[in-house]
Amino acid sequence: MSFVAIIGAGAIGGALAHKLAQRSRVADVRLIDPHATIAAGKALDILQASPIESSSTAVTSSTSFAAAGGASAIVVADPIDGGELAGENGLSVVRQLVRLDAAAPLLFAGARQRELLMRAVRELHVDRRRVLGSAPYALESAVRAVTAVMVDASPVDLSIGVYGVPPKSAVVAWQAATLTGRPLSSHLAPHHMAAISARVSSLWPLDAYALASAAARVAEALVDGSRRRFTCFAVLESTSAGRDVAAAVPVEIQRGGIRTIEEPALTRQERTAFENALAR
Repeated sequence: MSFVAIIGAGAIGGALAHKLAQRSRVADVRLIDPHATIAAGKALDILQASPIESSSTAVTSSTSFAAAGGASAIVVADPIDGGELAGENGLSVVRQLVRLDAAAPLLFAGARQRELLMRAVRELHVDRRRVLGSAPYALESAVRAVTAVMVDASPVDLSIGVYGVPPKSAVVAWQAATLTGRPLSSHLAPHHMAAISARVSSLWPLDAYALASAAARVAEALVDGSRRRFTCFAVLESTSAGRDVAAAVPVEIQRGGIRTIEEPALTRQERTAFENALAR
């Protein structure tokens, strides 16, 4: 039975549980948080809405990390009373999860968890293929939404890659961007592209619903595999800085982790900005 364990029933965790249940692509969602009453209340609320949303996903809650054992994917989100898991507290939680289940992939849903993701690989020696962060996928969505307003189009019809290390070192791949399969550069003037690029840092960190929506799609890919490409935080080897670094890059996801990390499609100028981001 496929199930996703969500660590933290805060704003991101609760929205993620609802999104996964609503999409009904996984059999079971377990919302894990020390605040038993609130976590149980959110799980019950989502479950009671399932007949309206035609959802067949079971949603339960627990106060114990042991409930994440055997998960198809473990999503590190936000506890009810502490914001996104990060720093030493976050590392302590991840250490317990790794000891509990040495095979489940770890998905970091928050916008402030890039450092925690790197520490899981560097200090806890988690296989880099099992660790990824979905916040860059949400950032791409935000950039598409802003751009769609400017070109008077649906954001669904836009394809725009955003790579590097957001927020300050995010690189928008404008030359490879498309609108309904055609180059976006024929619809958007260079100064408009520059204006949107300048706004990227103000879009970060994203709010709970955008982060949860992105995490839901990536979690589903970790459960069943996917032929789609997602832009996620992944830990890269042998960077220009001479050390491992987590950056937003396109990845192909298979069941249980990352299948391949792909080279972003960038111009020479964009490539230089991307490499500079990795070196910082």
